[in-house]
Amino acid sequence: MSPAGPLVLFAGGGTGGHLYPGLAIARALVREQPAVRPFFIGAVRGIEREVLPTTEFPHQLLPLHPLYRRQPWNNWRTLVGGVQAWRAISRLTRDDRPAAVVGTGGYAAGVALAWARARGIATFLHEPDSHPGLTTRLFAGGARGVFLGFPEASAQLAVASPEVVYPLGCPIDEPPAGDAARAAARAEARAEWGLPDDAFVVLVMGGSQGARAINEVVDQWVARGLPRSMALIWSTGRAQAAAYLHRESEVVKVRPYLSPISQAYAAADVALGRAGAMSIAELCAWGLPMLLVPLPTAAQDHQTFNAQATAAAGAGVMLRQADLSVDGLSAQLTAWQQDNAVLVRMRDAALARARPTAARDIARTLCTLLQLTR
Repeated sequence: MSPAGPLVLFAGGGTGGHLYPGLAIARALVREQPAVRPFFIGAVRGIEREVLPTTEFPHQLLPLHPLYRRQPWNNWRTLVGGVQAWRAISRLTRDDRPAAVVGTGGYAAGVALAWARARGIATFLHEPDSHPGLTTRLFAGGARGVFLGFPEASAQLAVASPEVVYPLGCPIDEPPAGDAARAAARAEARAEWGLPDDAFVVLVMGGSQGARAINEVVDQWVARGLPRSMALIWSTGRAQAAAYLHRESEVVKVRPYLSPISQAYAAADVALGRAGAMSIAELCAWGLPMLLVPLPTAAQDHQTFNAQATAAAGAGVMLRQADLSVDGLSAQLTAWQQDNAVLVRMRDAALARARPTAARDIARTLCTLLQLTR
Protein backbone atom coordinates (compact mmCIF):
# COMPACT_ATOMS: atom_id res chain seq x y z
CA MET A 1 0.00 0.00 0.00
CA SER A 2 1.20 3.50 -0.79
CA PRO A 3 1.77 5.75 2.22
CA ALA A 4 0.24 8.69 0.33
CA GLY A 5 -2.32 9.54 2.99
CA PRO A 6 -3.52 8.32 6.38
CA LEU A 7 -4.70 4.73 6.41
CA VAL A 8 -7.95 4.04 8.29
CA LEU A 9 -8.98 0.42 8.78
CA PHE A 10 -12.68 -0.35 8.94
CA ALA A 11 -13.49 -3.67 10.61
CA GLY A 12 -16.93 -5.18 10.91
CA GLY A 13 -19.59 -7.14 9.16
CA GLY A 14 -21.17 -10.53 9.28
CA THR A 15 -24.48 -8.81 8.52
CA GLY A 16 -25.45 -5.77 6.49
CA GLY A 17 -26.29 -3.80 9.63
CA HIS A 18 -22.61 -3.92 10.61
CA LEU A 19 -21.16 -3.42 7.12
CA TYR A 20 -23.20 -0.72 5.39
CA PRO A 21 -22.69 1.92 8.11
CA GLY A 22 -18.95 1.45 7.73
CA LEU A 23 -19.15 1.94 3.97
CA ALA A 24 -21.22 5.11 4.41
CA ILE A 25 -18.77 6.52 6.97
CA ALA A 26 -15.78 5.67 4.76
CA ARG A 27 -17.32 7.45 1.77
CA ALA A 28 -18.14 10.50 3.86
CA LEU A 29 -14.61 10.47 5.29
CA VAL A 30 -13.11 10.53 1.79
CA ARG A 31 -15.41 13.39 0.82
CA GLU A 32 -14.20 15.35 3.85
CA GLN A 33 -10.54 14.38 3.46
CA PRO A 34 -9.74 12.97 -0.01
CA ALA A 35 -6.25 11.85 1.06
CA VAL A 36 -7.64 9.35 3.60
CA ARG A 37 -7.33 5.72 2.53
CA PRO A 38 -10.09 3.49 3.93
CA PHE A 39 -9.32 -0.23 3.96
CA PHE A 40 -11.92 -2.81 4.96
CA ILE A 41 -11.35 -5.96 6.98
CA GLY A 42 -14.15 -8.52 7.04
CA ALA A 43 -14.95 -12.19 7.45
CA VAL A 44 -14.81 -14.73 4.66
CA ARG A 45 -18.16 -16.12 5.82
CA GLY A 46 -19.98 -12.77 6.17
CA ILE A 47 -22.09 -10.67 3.82
CA GLU A 48 -18.96 -8.63 3.09
CA ARG A 49 -17.77 -11.47 0.88
CA GLU A 50 -20.44 -10.45 -1.63
CA VAL A 51 -20.58 -6.71 -0.99
CA LEU A 52 -17.00 -5.51 -0.63
CA PRO A 53 -15.81 -6.67 -4.09
CA THR A 54 -18.49 -4.40 -5.62
CA THR A 55 -17.26 -1.28 -3.78
CA GLU A 56 -14.46 1.15 -4.51
CA PHE A 57 -12.50 0.22 -1.39
CA PRO A 58 -9.58 -2.20 -1.02
CA HIS A 59 -10.30 -4.98 1.44
CA GLN A 60 -9.18 -8.27 2.87
CA LEU A 61 -11.41 -11.12 4.02
CA LEU A 62 -10.12 -13.13 6.97
CA PRO A 63 -11.08 -16.53 8.49
CA LEU A 64 -13.03 -14.97 11.36
CA HIS A 65 -15.74 -16.76 13.31
CA PRO A 66 -18.32 -15.62 15.87
CA LEU A 67 -18.52 -16.90 19.42
CA TYR A 68 -20.53 -20.11 19.30
CA ARG A 69 -22.64 -19.63 22.41
CA ARG A 70 -24.92 -22.58 21.75
CA GLN A 71 -22.14 -24.81 20.41
CA PRO A 72 -19.15 -23.93 22.59
CA TRP A 73 -17.15 -26.90 21.32
CA ASN A 74 -16.88 -25.03 17.99
CA ASN A 75 -15.10 -22.05 19.55
CA TRP A 76 -11.77 -23.58 18.59
CA ARG A 77 -12.60 -22.20 15.15
CA THR A 78 -12.97 -18.73 16.65
CA LEU A 79 -9.61 -18.98 18.39
CA VAL A 80 -7.69 -20.34 15.40
CA GLY A 81 -9.34 -17.86 13.03
CA GLY A 82 -8.53 -15.02 15.40
CA VAL A 83 -4.83 -15.92 15.49
CA GLN A 84 -4.71 -16.17 11.69
CA ALA A 85 -6.50 -12.83 11.33
CA TRP A 86 -4.13 -11.14 13.79
CA ARG A 87 -1.13 -12.28 11.77
CA ALA A 88 -2.77 -11.20 8.51
CA ILE A 89 -3.44 -7.68 9.83
CA SER A 90 0.16 -7.44 11.03
CA ARG A 91 1.44 -8.38 7.57
CA LEU A 92 -0.97 -5.98 5.91
CA THR A 93 0.21 -3.01 7.96
CA ARG A 94 3.89 -3.88 8.38
CA ASP A 95 5.07 -0.81 6.45
CA ASP A 96 1.89 1.26 6.71
CA ARG A 97 0.76 1.99 10.27
CA PRO A 98 -2.95 2.89 10.40
CA ALA A 99 -4.06 6.21 11.83
CA ALA A 100 -7.09 4.50 13.34
CA VAL A 101 -9.27 1.40 13.36
CA VAL A 102 -13.02 1.91 13.15
CA GLY A 103 -15.07 -1.04 14.37
CA THR A 104 -18.61 -1.21 13.07
CA GLY A 105 -19.72 -4.18 15.13
CA GLY A 106 -20.16 -7.88 14.68
CA TYR A 107 -17.64 -10.64 15.14
CA ALA A 108 -15.54 -9.37 12.22
CA ALA A 109 -14.50 -6.29 14.23
CA GLY A 110 -13.09 -7.76 17.44
CA VAL A 111 -9.67 -9.01 16.33
CA ALA A 112 -8.80 -5.79 14.47
CA LEU A 113 -9.78 -3.68 17.48
CA ALA A 114 -7.73 -5.85 19.85
CA TRP A 115 -4.78 -5.70 17.46
CA ALA A 116 -5.01 -1.89 17.35
CA ARG A 117 -5.21 -1.61 21.14
CA ALA A 118 -2.09 -3.73 21.52
CA ARG A 119 -0.20 -1.28 19.28
CA GLY A 120 -1.51 1.96 20.72
CA ILE A 121 -3.53 2.80 17.61
CA ALA A 122 -6.65 4.91 18.10
CA THR A 123 -9.90 2.94 17.99
CA PHE A 124 -13.43 4.11 17.25
CA LEU A 125 -16.73 2.26 17.36
CA HIS A 126 -20.06 2.60 15.62
CA GLU A 127 -22.96 0.84 17.36
CA PRO A 128 -26.23 0.91 15.38
CA ASP A 129 -28.51 -0.80 17.93
CA SER A 130 -30.12 0.38 21.16
CA HIS A 131 -28.69 -2.70 22.92
CA PRO A 132 -24.93 -2.69 22.25
CA GLY A 133 -23.40 -5.86 20.91
CA LEU A 134 -20.61 -7.78 22.63
CA THR A 135 -17.83 -6.20 20.55
CA THR A 136 -18.99 -2.68 21.40
CA ARG A 137 -19.32 -3.48 25.10
CA LEU A 138 -15.85 -5.03 25.22
CA PHE A 139 -14.00 -2.21 23.45
CA ALA A 140 -15.95 0.90 24.47
CA GLY A 141 -13.75 1.51 27.50
CA GLY A 142 -10.62 2.47 25.59
CA ALA A 143 -12.19 3.96 22.48
CA ARG A 144 -11.40 7.51 21.36
CA GLY A 145 -14.97 7.82 20.13
CA VAL A 146 -18.15 5.73 20.33
CA PHE A 147 -20.76 6.66 17.72
CA LEU A 148 -24.30 5.56 18.55
CA GLY A 149 -27.33 4.95 16.37
CA PHE A 150 -29.62 4.98 19.43
CA PRO A 151 -28.80 7.41 22.28
CA GLU A 152 -30.30 4.87 24.70
CA ALA A 153 -27.28 2.60 24.15
CA SER A 154 -24.99 4.90 26.13
CA ALA A 155 -26.43 3.75 29.46
CA GLN A 156 -25.11 0.23 28.78
CA LEU A 157 -21.52 1.17 28.00
CA ALA A 158 -18.57 1.58 30.34
CA VAL A 159 -16.63 4.39 28.68
CA ALA A 160 -13.64 6.37 29.89
CA SER A 161 -15.66 9.59 29.78
CA PRO A 162 -19.12 10.63 28.58
CA GLU A 163 -17.32 13.01 26.23
CA VAL A 164 -16.23 10.14 23.97
CA VAL A 165 -19.87 9.18 23.26
CA TYR A 166 -21.41 10.72 20.14
CA PRO A 167 -25.11 9.89 19.52
CA LEU A 168 -24.94 10.93 15.87
CA GLY A 169 -27.20 8.24 14.40
CA CYS A 170 -26.93 5.52 11.76
CA PRO A 171 -25.45 6.50 8.40
CA ILE A 172 -28.14 6.42 5.71
CA ASP A 173 -28.88 7.97 2.32
CA GLU A 174 -30.33 11.40 3.00
CA PRO A 175 -33.99 11.92 1.99
CA PRO A 176 -35.19 15.16 0.37
CA ALA A 177 -34.97 18.08 2.79
CA GLY A 178 -37.93 20.36 3.39
CA ASP A 179 -41.70 19.98 3.03
CA ALA A 180 -41.81 21.09 -0.60
CA ALA A 181 -39.14 18.62 -1.69
CA ARG A 182 -40.81 15.79 0.22
CA ALA A 183 -44.20 16.60 -1.32
CA ALA A 184 -42.69 16.57 -4.79
CA ALA A 185 -40.95 13.26 -4.09
CA ARG A 186 -44.22 11.79 -2.81
CA ALA A 187 -46.17 12.85 -5.92
CA GLU A 188 -43.48 11.49 -8.22
CA ALA A 189 -43.27 8.20 -6.32
CA ARG A 190 -47.04 7.70 -6.26
CA ALA A 191 -47.15 8.24 -10.02
CA GLU A 192 -44.28 5.82 -10.58
CA TRP A 193 -45.96 3.14 -8.46
CA GLY A 194 -49.34 3.79 -10.10
CA LEU A 195 -50.97 4.55 -6.75
CA PRO A 196 -53.68 7.18 -6.20
CA ASP A 197 -52.55 10.34 -4.47
CA ASP A 198 -55.30 9.97 -1.85
CA ALA A 199 -54.53 6.32 -1.00
CA PHE A 200 -53.26 5.35 2.45
CA VAL A 201 -50.10 3.48 1.50
CA VAL A 202 -48.56 0.88 3.81
CA LEU A 203 -44.98 -0.16 3.11
CA VAL A 204 -44.35 -3.78 4.12
CA MET A 205 -40.64 -4.54 4.35
CA GLY A 206 -38.71 -7.57 5.53
CA GLY A 207 -35.25 -7.06 4.04
CA SER A 208 -33.58 -9.04 1.29
CA GLN A 209 -34.55 -12.36 2.89
CA GLY A 210 -38.07 -11.27 3.80
CA ALA A 211 -39.95 -11.87 7.03
CA ARG A 212 -41.95 -15.07 6.74
CA ALA A 213 -44.26 -14.41 9.70
CA ILE A 214 -45.13 -10.95 8.40
CA ASN A 215 -45.59 -12.20 4.84
CA GLU A 216 -48.01 -14.93 5.91
CA VAL A 217 -50.23 -12.53 7.84
CA VAL A 218 -50.15 -9.88 5.11
CA ASP A 219 -51.07 -12.55 2.55
CA GLN A 220 -54.14 -13.51 4.58
CA TRP A 221 -55.03 -9.84 4.99
CA VAL A 222 -54.82 -9.17 1.26
CA ALA A 223 -56.88 -12.29 0.55
CA ARG A 224 -59.58 -11.02 2.90
CA GLY A 225 -59.59 -7.61 1.20
CA LEU A 226 -57.87 -4.40 2.20
CA PRO A 227 -59.83 -1.61 3.89
CA ARG A 228 -61.20 1.08 1.60
CA SER A 229 -58.63 3.50 0.11
CA MET A 230 -55.69 1.48 1.48
CA ALA A 231 -52.81 0.25 -0.68
CA LEU A 232 -49.65 -1.80 -0.12
CA ILE A 233 -46.09 -1.74 -1.36
CA TRP A 234 -45.01 -5.19 -0.27
CA SER A 235 -41.39 -6.31 -0.29
CA THR A 236 -41.56 -10.07 0.26
CA GLY A 237 -37.86 -10.94 0.15
CA ARG A 238 -36.28 -12.68 -2.81
CA ALA A 239 -36.59 -16.22 -1.49
CA GLN A 240 -40.29 -15.88 -0.72
CA ALA A 241 -41.47 -13.78 -3.67
CA ALA A 242 -42.82 -16.65 -5.79
CA ALA A 243 -45.46 -17.46 -3.18
CA TYR A 244 -46.94 -13.96 -3.23
CA LEU A 245 -46.49 -12.46 -6.69
CA HIS A 246 -50.02 -13.51 -7.60
CA ARG A 247 -51.32 -10.93 -5.09
CA GLU A 248 -50.24 -8.08 -7.38
CA SER A 249 -53.11 -5.70 -8.18
CA GLU A 250 -53.85 -2.01 -8.68
CA VAL A 251 -53.52 -1.42 -4.94
CA VAL A 252 -51.05 -4.17 -3.99
CA LYS A 253 -47.56 -3.80 -5.44
CA VAL A 254 -45.51 -6.95 -4.76
CA ARG A 255 -41.75 -6.88 -5.21
CA PRO A 256 -39.07 -9.42 -4.21
CA TYR A 257 -36.79 -6.64 -3.00
CA LEU A 258 -36.72 -2.84 -3.07
CA SER A 259 -33.45 -1.40 -4.33
CA PRO A 260 -33.25 1.52 -4.23
CA ILE A 261 -35.91 1.77 -1.56
CA SER A 262 -36.24 5.57 -1.65
CA GLN A 263 -39.22 5.54 -4.04
CA ALA A 264 -41.10 3.25 -1.66
CA TYR A 265 -40.33 5.46 1.34
CA ALA A 266 -41.46 8.53 -0.59
CA ALA A 267 -44.78 6.93 -1.58
CA ALA A 268 -45.66 5.45 1.83
CA ASP A 269 -47.70 6.84 4.72
CA VAL A 270 -46.67 4.21 7.29
CA ALA A 271 -44.46 1.14 7.43
CA LEU A 272 -44.72 -2.42 8.74
CA GLY A 273 -41.55 -4.43 9.24
CA ARG A 274 -38.78 -5.78 11.42
CA ALA A 275 -36.84 -3.60 13.85
CA GLY A 276 -33.33 -3.50 12.43
CA ALA A 277 -31.40 -0.36 13.31
CA MET A 278 -30.79 0.74 9.73
CA SER A 279 -34.44 0.34 8.74
CA ILE A 280 -35.59 2.35 11.76
CA ALA A 281 -33.05 5.07 11.00
CA GLU A 282 -34.30 5.35 7.42
CA LEU A 283 -37.96 5.35 8.46
CA CYS A 284 -37.30 8.09 11.01
CA ALA A 285 -35.50 10.18 8.39
CA TRP A 286 -38.49 9.88 6.06
CA GLY A 287 -40.92 10.64 8.91
CA LEU A 288 -42.82 7.36 8.56
CA PRO A 289 -44.77 6.02 11.56
CA MET A 290 -43.90 2.36 11.97
CA LEU A 291 -45.45 -0.86 13.21
CA LEU A 292 -42.45 -2.91 14.29
CA VAL A 293 -42.43 -6.70 14.65
CA PRO A 294 -39.02 -7.63 16.11
CA LEU A 295 -37.36 -10.80 14.91
CA PRO A 296 -37.56 -13.00 18.03
CA THR A 297 -34.38 -14.89 17.15
CA ALA A 298 -32.20 -11.79 16.62
CA ALA A 299 -28.88 -11.83 18.47
CA GLN A 300 -29.31 -10.73 22.09
CA ASP A 301 -32.90 -9.81 21.16
CA HIS A 302 -31.57 -6.48 19.93
CA GLN A 303 -34.54 -5.87 17.64
CA THR A 304 -36.91 -5.88 20.62
CA PHE A 305 -34.76 -3.24 22.31
CA ASN A 306 -34.74 -1.17 19.09
CA ALA A 307 -38.52 -1.40 18.80
CA GLN A 308 -39.08 -0.54 22.45
CA ALA A 309 -36.88 2.56 22.19
CA THR A 310 -38.66 3.69 19.03
CA ALA A 311 -42.09 3.14 20.59
CA ALA A 312 -41.08 4.96 23.78
CA ALA A 313 -40.10 7.95 21.63
CA GLY A 314 -43.59 7.97 20.10
CA ALA A 315 -42.42 7.14 16.58
CA GLY A 316 -43.90 3.66 16.34
CA VAL A 317 -45.72 0.75 17.90
CA MET A 318 -44.12 -2.56 18.79
CA LEU A 319 -46.00 -5.79 18.14
CA ARG A 320 -44.46 -9.09 19.18
CA GLN A 321 -44.46 -11.75 16.49
CA ALA A 322 -46.48 -14.09 18.71
CA ASP A 323 -49.24 -11.47 18.81
CA LEU A 324 -49.25 -10.77 15.07
CA SER A 325 -52.63 -11.58 13.49
CA VAL A 326 -54.75 -10.50 10.55
CA ASP A 327 -57.38 -8.91 12.79
CA GLY A 328 -54.84 -7.08 14.91
CA LEU A 329 -52.86 -5.84 11.90
CA SER A 330 -55.97 -4.61 10.12
CA ALA A 331 -57.29 -2.89 13.24
CA GLN A 332 -54.02 -1.05 13.93
CA LEU A 333 -53.50 0.18 10.38
CA THR A 334 -57.16 1.14 9.96
CA ALA A 335 -56.99 3.13 13.20
CA TRP A 336 -53.98 5.02 11.87
CA GLN A 337 -55.71 5.61 8.55
CA GLN A 338 -58.66 7.19 10.33
CA ASP A 339 -56.72 9.33 12.82
CA ASN A 340 -54.51 11.86 11.08
CA ALA A 341 -53.68 13.62 14.36
CA VAL A 342 -52.01 10.45 15.68
CA LEU A 343 -50.06 10.06 12.43
CA VAL A 344 -48.84 13.65 12.60
CA ARG A 345 -47.61 13.18 16.18
CA MET A 346 -45.82 9.96 15.25
CA ARG A 347 -44.35 11.53 12.12
CA ASP A 348 -43.01 14.44 14.15
CA ALA A 349 -41.58 12.04 16.74
CA ALA A 350 -39.84 10.05 13.99
CA LEU A 351 -38.36 13.16 12.44
CA ALA A 352 -37.18 14.34 15.87
CA ARG A 353 -35.10 11.16 16.21
CA ALA A 354 -33.83 11.28 12.64
CA ARG A 355 -30.16 11.83 11.95
CA PRO A 356 -30.06 12.03 8.14
CA THR A 357 -26.56 13.57 8.12
CA ALA A 358 -25.07 10.90 10.40
CA ALA A 359 -22.38 9.73 7.97
CA ARG A 360 -21.12 13.26 7.38
CA ASP A 361 -21.28 14.14 11.08
CA ILE A 362 -19.33 11.03 12.06
CA ALA A 363 -16.73 11.64 9.35
CA ARG A 364 -16.20 15.22 10.47
CA THR A 365 -15.85 14.12 14.09
CA LEU A 366 -13.27 11.53 13.07
CA CYS A 367 -11.32 14.17 11.18
CA THR A 368 -11.34 16.44 14.22
CA LEU A 369 -10.31 13.74 16.68
CA LEU A 370 -7.56 12.44 14.40
CA GLN A 371 -6.48 15.96 13.44
CA LEU A 372 -6.84 15.20 9.75
CA THR A 373 -6.59 18.25 7.52
CA ARG A 374 -6.77 18.71 3.79
